[in-house]
Amino acid sequence: MKAIILAGGKGSRLNPVTKAINKHLIPVYDKPMIFYPISTLMLSGIRDILIIVNQENLIQYEELLGNGSGLGINIQYIIQEKPEGLPQAFILAEKFIDGSSVTLILGDNIFYGQGVYDMIQKSIKSNQGATYFSIKVNNPENFGIINIDNKIVSFEEKPKKPKSNLASVGLYIFNNSVIEHSKSLKKSLRGEYEMKDLFDIYSKNNELDIKVFGRGVTWLDTGSIESLNTASNFIKSVQQNNSFLVACLEEIAYNNNWIDKLQVRKIAEKIGQNFYKDYLFSIIDE
Repeated sequence: MKAIILAGGKGSRLNPVTKAINKHLIPVYDKPMIFYPISTLMLSGIRDILIIVNQENLIQYEELLGNGSGLGINIQYIIQEKPEGLPQAFILAEKFIDGSSVTLILGDNIFYGQGVYDMIQKSIKSNQGATYFSIKVNNPENFGIINIDNKIVSFEEKPKKPKSNLASVGLYIFNNSVIEHSKSLKKSLRGEYEMKDLFDIYSKNNELDIKVFGRGVTWLDTGSIESLNTASNFIKSVQQNNSFLVACLEEIAYNNNWIDKLQVRKIAEKIGQNFYKDYLFSIIDE
């Protein structure tokens, strides 16, 4: 299993902040936003990651994450010249995906809670075509919504009259056919390749599986100022009430046995004196 993180785009809903910095590098409480989707993938056992970025932000990502070797993972980057819809990612990433299946996650989504990573891992093993993750929401008119009626699956983007309250959470698993399926798509009236059309192909082939996260899962979309603030407050609350950090990549890598104590120590020693350095030393001194 390989994975793609979409971290390009202009982040227009977060202007003027995103005039100077890519949206996915903005802090969500105490860590860059991009740490959270990376942590979701790592906690799901995925080590080969492609991050799709804008040309002007590539150097910043390379300085922040490098090639991932310090975390025991493989990170590659590819430039997105012009955003043309989510399925474009599979066309851009064709060489990276090669003969593998692939997980796609949006760079501004955060997952937290009981059973998240277990569900993703099981879905990776059971996926026969495409797996679509969703969660029940109170305001479905603000999200991409999936509706299932007598096994007929339909998708709507921010419907005025939603047929269900199952929102897309920006996390998907696909088999290798996704590359050719994406190439077969035609652009919509808004000039983009649509995920709806991609899922329609899998649905017609009876290869689409729908997974719904349960009550113990929190999903946060950080695409607006309000939701970004909500996410930061949520992470702050979780960390203040517990003895661990959310999305500490070094800790995840260490717990997965992808790096050892010596590697964690070397990383910590390069950090200035702050809470993050203290935390890294704490996890190897236990």
